[in-house]
Order: sequence, then C-alpha cells, then structure tokens
Amino acid sequence: MSRPLRTAAVLLLVGAVLAVLGAGSAQAAGYRYWSFWESDGGKNWTYATQGPSLVRPDDGAVQGFRFSVSADSQDSAQPRRAPAFGAVCADTPAKDGLKRVALVIDPGTAADAPDGEKPPALRTACAQVAPDASTAEALAAVAKPLRYDSSAMLCAISGYPRSGCGEQVDGGSGATKTGDPATASATGDDASSGGSDDGGPSVGVFTGVGAVLVLGVAAVFQARRRR
Repeated sequence: MSRPLRTAAVLLLVGAVLAVLGAGSAQAAGYRYWSFWESDGGKNWTYATQGPSLVRPDDGAVQGFRFSVSADSQDSAQPRRAPAFGAVCADTPAKDGLKRVALVIDPGTAADAPDGEKPPALRTACAQVAPDASTAEALAAVAKPLRYDSSAMLCAISGYPRSGCGEQVDGGSGATKTGDPATASATGDDASSGGSDDGGPSVGVFTGVGAVLVLGVAAVFQARRRR
C-alpha cells in the first residue's frame, strides 16, 4: 500500500474512534431521584436491595435517603453523614410496644437540584413506630409531606423536590426528560436497572461507525485497483 493510501486508512480509523468516544460522551445521562440506603451501624452505607415499603428495620436501625443525579446504583451518591443510632435517637426515649429507627435525609447538593429549586439542609430524625412498621412508614412519621408516583416510586421527601420523579438528565446539556430511573431502590419493588441508557455508546452508534469503516476500506481498495 502506498503512503497516501496508508495515511487515508489511518485517518479513517482515527475518525471512527473519535466518533465512538464522542457519541459516548454526548449520550452520557443520569436520573434524578431519591436513593435508599442502609447503614451497618458504623460509618458504612449499603445501597438497599429492596424499596423502603418492603424493608422492616429492627429497633436501633439506621436508614438513609439521598437525592442526587446518577446513572445507576454503582455510582449513586451516598448520604453525606453516617451517624450512629445513639446520636440520632438520644433524645427519643424507648417505649414499650414501639421501635426506634434513625433516619438520615440528605437532599443533596445544588448541582443535583432541579432548575429553580434549592435543596434543604441535610437532617436526621428518630422515628418511633410500631414494631412491624416499614422504613417508608418510619419516614412518613418524621418527614411529611411525601410524594409518590403511580408506580409507588418515592418522588419527594418533605416536599422536595416540588415536581418531577426519576426524570432523566441529559449529561451533555443538563436538560431533563421523563423516563424511568436507573434503579427501583426507592420504590416498593426490588432494586433493578430500569434505565436503558448506561452512559455509553448505543448499538446504533457502533453500527454506524462500522458502516463508515466498511465504506472507507472499500474506497481504499478501489483506489488501489485504479492505480
């Protein structure tokens, strides 16, 4: 192959790679939602595998909620505070027939807030509820008003945010559109990846780049035949 043809082939390959990388960046997206976390009693949070309406914590449990934008449970932001149960419920004496659950409610940062809204301050609360109460019931006891959508997904805690529920956030422009969140952790269902966009290039992008490569290679061989 002559030097001009080699140069053309290299440029074609570089262009295809840049197209894939550019498409992945342009399609990067996340979901704005309340995620649900469980504490090990120390300083570690674990992303909940069930929704708060299904989890029935024991007396002395520490549970957390964090509002943020994330693609899935793997990169979801944890509550920014992990207090011990005693630090949250020290002023709530135990009562017979009731259990105490420490809750951390973290509305996140201004970067995660919907347009026109300012996140309230992070706070903790000690819910005293019936022994068989779920985390959702404990949350309702200390953080009303709560807002849910038709699929029982938790949309707002203490009225924040005022609107929206698990909407998709375009990583490139910051615009939002309606869509399923990347996790069902904050709903009454088991956690799962409900979002179809994982932030990488789509199959269509790879197909298109592959077509460009095929056409480019064909052009190179055609040029060689004409020499």
